[in-house]
Amino acid sequence: MGIKSFQGARKQQNTAEVIAITVNDFMTRNLITFRPEQTIQEVVQILITNKISGGPVVNENNELVGIISEGDCLKQISESRYYNMPMEQHTVENRMVKDVETIDGNMTIFDAANKFLESKRRRFPIVENGKLVGQISQKDILKTIIELKGQNWK
Repeated sequence: MGIKSFQGARKQQNTAEVIAITVNDFMTRNLITFRPEQTIQEVVQILITNKISGGPVVNENNELVGIISEGDCLKQISESRYYNMPMEQHTVENRMVKDVETIDGNMTIFDAANKFLESKRRRFPIVENGKLVGQISQKDILKTIIELKGQNWK
């Protein structure tokens, strides 16, 4: 009778699945947007009411035409006061940033985080087929990292 070799159950190798976390997965889709013809006073009221620091400006076709922020509004208020000019006549179109940098929704959260660090921006809109579809902020990325703590990602 020959000797039989017995190997115990093999321990499964730790092949944890690597998850690619994209901007599309965590961007805000239900956005508060502004229109070019709105007054700065209207924008300030919306920013305060909704506890946001700015947002995208879109035209009637939901195409991104700019971004308006608290800073843009503060500048307008300061200049209006300095020059003793009424604020009612000042619109978003006159104060918004028109050269808006967007990011690809398929970009990973980590690449987006690096883009935030390089650009010093607080938010990036996401556009698909010429239409605004969402926005991602620095806070969205931080929330994502906390939610996914302990998972493998790339």
